[in-house]
Amino acid sequence: MIVETDIPGRLDRLPWGRFHTLIVAALGITWILDGLEVTLAGSVAGALKASPVLHFTNADIGFAGSAYLAGAVLGAAFFGWLTDRAGRKKLFFITLGVYLAATAATALSWDVWSFNVFRFFTGAGIGGEYAAINSTIQEFIPARYRGRTDLIINGSFWIGAAMGAAGSIVLLDPELFAQDVGWRLAFLIGASLGFVILIMRTWIPESPRWLMIHGRHQQAETILAEIEASFRDRNGFGTQPIPRVRLRARRHTPLAEVARTLLHTYRRRTFVGLSLMAAQAFFYNAIFFTYALILTDFYGVRAERVGWYILPFAAGNFLGPLLLGKLFDTIGRKPMIAFTYAISGLLLAATGYLFSIGLLSAQTQTIAWTIVFFFASAAASSAYLTVSEVFPIEIRALAIAFFYAIGTGIGGIAGPWLFGAIIDTGSRADVFGGYLFGAALMIGAAIVQMRWGIAAERQTLETVARPLTFVD
Repeated sequence: MIVETDIPGRLDRLPWGRFHTLIVAALGITWILDGLEVTLAGSVAGALKASPVLHFTNADIGFAGSAYLAGAVLGAAFFGWLTDRAGRKKLFFITLGVYLAATAATALSWDVWSFNVFRFFTGAGIGGEYAAINSTIQEFIPARYRGRTDLIINGSFWIGAAMGAAGSIVLLDPELFAQDVGWRLAFLIGASLGFVILIMRTWIPESPRWLMIHGRHQQAETILAEIEASFRDRNGFGTQPIPRVRLRARRHTPLAEVARTLLHTYRRRTFVGLSLMAAQAFFYNAIFFTYALILTDFYGVRAERVGWYILPFAAGNFLGPLLLGKLFDTIGRKPMIAFTYAISGLLLAATGYLFSIGLLSAQTQTIAWTIVFFFASAAASSAYLTVSEVFPIEIRALAIAFFYAIGTGIGGIAGPWLFGAIIDTGSRADVFGGYLFGAALMIGAAIVQMRWGIAAERQTLETVARPLTFVD
């Protein structure tokens, strides 16, 4: 069936309104949950080692981080595939439900293996969320706001990180909670927040772009008309004619066509996406999952004090995308992505050198990391922006899942385990070597982006990547 429609143009002509703000709040909170989970895992590292039930070692801490990331990889792949077939709305309820149940179960862990199993499924829920939520947000946000919105949403990870850090300060205080109770209560924070989010998402409609592609044009028209009606002042819609497109509706896209699109039609974009995702995954996960271990093992910071050091680090990470985000829509994707990746790598190498020769204290180490990750946070967020906007709508969620899974599998799963083992050696030189490797990955990704990146700023999604179902 061939359909002619102006749905993409009407979505992109909308001014920013209350509808978009609510979409960002209800869906973007996924990154807050991820930040909460990752920070709790790092902040409670000392408590897990001291637990009379779990008796974690540094290697166990690193392995738990890897289990979480492995779950995220597999969850992204599976739920990403379902998102493109079954719809955006169904999946962002399912993935949130998986997360909510698993993180609550983590609080009930009775040994190392049960903890790792529950962390695996927590990661699976979050990984699925990345695919379902990124694709949904991209398809609702007007083109001229897409870059900064996506970066700020991804940067909100660090609001969750700050929440996790603040919660750990209270919950890990031995004067307030027993040694084996505080860390359990910490994991219930995410479950409580997840329940509230389930309620918030009930009003969100299915993506009109997804419905259009899948032959449900009338339903897409109804949803879009309701969205347009929510804008009282329609002068912001503009007077330019709205382009119409013709497409051949389909129920799903065969996996063979997905593979051909990624590996042949857009193989250069695939290489860029993999480079960006793998570099930032290793850079972030290797360092952040072992952040608490550096503070406790090399600077003698008590486990219950680690949260105080994470708070300024989290602030720098959130401020980076917030303050730099607009430049990705004005100066452009290619120069800004390349710049943030390159400067992150160079600053990490310099910080690692100062650490290796013993010139940093716990306070100055935190300041240095805060500066490094001010830029690295914008860089990492731009990786998700890139892979979610440069591939056709029919495979968007699966493409996001593919890059998240492969990038995190290459750069993220091994990173926490590797750094945990390096820290166990007690050698600053070995830790510095790990930092240099992460820095080299970021600089290499910057070169790839500058050479083959896509200038997608202010362009409609259909212009950046022509949908597979479009016909002339």
